[in-house]
Amino acid sequence: SGGGDLKLDNEVESIISLIDKPLNFKTFISLSCHNCPDVIQALNKFCLLNEKFTNEMIDGALFPELVENYDVQSVPLVYLDEVLFAGGKISVANLIEKIQAMCNAPTESRKELPTQDVTVVGGGPAGISAAIYAVRKGLKVTLICEELGGQVKETLGIENFISVNYTTGDKLTLSMAEHLTSYGVTLRENSRVAQIEQDHLKSVILASGEIVETRSVVIASGAKWRELEVPGEKENLGTGVAYCPHCDGPFYKDKSVAVIGGGNSGIEASIDLAGIASSVKVFEFLPELKADEILVKRALEMSNVSIETNVAVQSILSESGKVSAIRYLERDTLEEKDYSVSGIFVRIGLLPNSKFLGDLVQLNDYGEIEVDASGRTSQEGIFACGDITNVAYKQIIIAMGEGAKAALTASEYLMLQSQ
Repeated sequence: SGGGDLKLDNEVESIISLIDKPLNFKTFISLSCHNCPDVIQALNKFCLLNEKFTNEMIDGALFPELVENYDVQSVPLVYLDEVLFAGGKISVANLIEKIQAMCNAPTESRKELPTQDVTVVGGGPAGISAAIYAVRKGLKVTLICEELGGQVKETLGIENFISVNYTTGDKLTLSMAEHLTSYGVTLRENSRVAQIEQDHLKSVILASGEIVETRSVVIASGAKWRELEVPGEKENLGTGVAYCPHCDGPFYKDKSVAVIGGGNSGIEASIDLAGIASSVKVFEFLPELKADEILVKRALEMSNVSIETNVAVQSILSESGKVSAIRYLERDTLEEKDYSVSGIFVRIGLLPNSKFLGDLVQLNDYGEIEVDASGRTSQEGIFACGDITNVAYKQIIIAMGEGAKAALTASEYLMLQSQ
């Protein structure tokens, strides 16, 4: 285990090191997977912290017989003592919590950390921007996140970030992290916020049990991929249903796949998968595609990409534990059809990560935080920005601007509170 150190808080390291139970992990990965390195490095670090832990990494491309034996169709896929433990996109914070729960490891006592001026919840473009703008105002700032980068980290190509012709999600995440850490921001990565309590001082309570007392909060917890919520989706997750074409695409070499969603992410996925799969069919609910014209043109130029519009996915079918077909409805004729596929990639937009907020702030019908033009929420001293809010157009450059705006508004709020 080498390279850059996986920075874990002392409290987290203590929890892992004190577990008195042998844990033997086996992790399947793909070299094209963006999520796999974080999971592997986390488990390796756990092994260094606790001699009772072991972790065996298996590159699926080099050991196809093991892939077949374990029926691997999605990575990362983690087994613990030969029993499936975790799969798909899982953060280091999630791994820690699952291990804690399984081993009945105690959480840290709810001790208080030094009072902060601004606590930012979320480490994507909006959260990082908010933290930088706040600390530049001379404020004491803590940023809490499960991982830096958020959805950006999973983006393969970025062509509309003004002043940069082309970059990748990994490169942009690295640049944002370097900018953030060049300031005196207290970074609590690999940590999850369980709830926020409102009072004169706000209490940001971590899943570890720690409490951060803060004068203001900027919520930038972003969003996650939206699920289809049709029969067969959850049942076949990891056995033909996937959300990340970069991670799981290689498992469908020379096979037929479907992409659900005709927005930018869906069409980008179809373009990426066209170089791997034998055929790619895109299914879009609306009569017309929502993706940028330049992406649609690029997809249509590929001989093995086809597109179905004005269709509604009804269910995902499987045989012998693997996806076999997608059942869909032609919305104009109401005719139901089946289309045979080996894999289905769901790319139908985002779902706000707002569940942990409860009824703390006003949410709209989509679960987004309602904010005014300056990033204020319905609660005094609590601000929000980025994909978690009702601001239109979920774009990196918009999220960064909204993060800056929320931090500046929080700074004005604190200044008025001090007078």
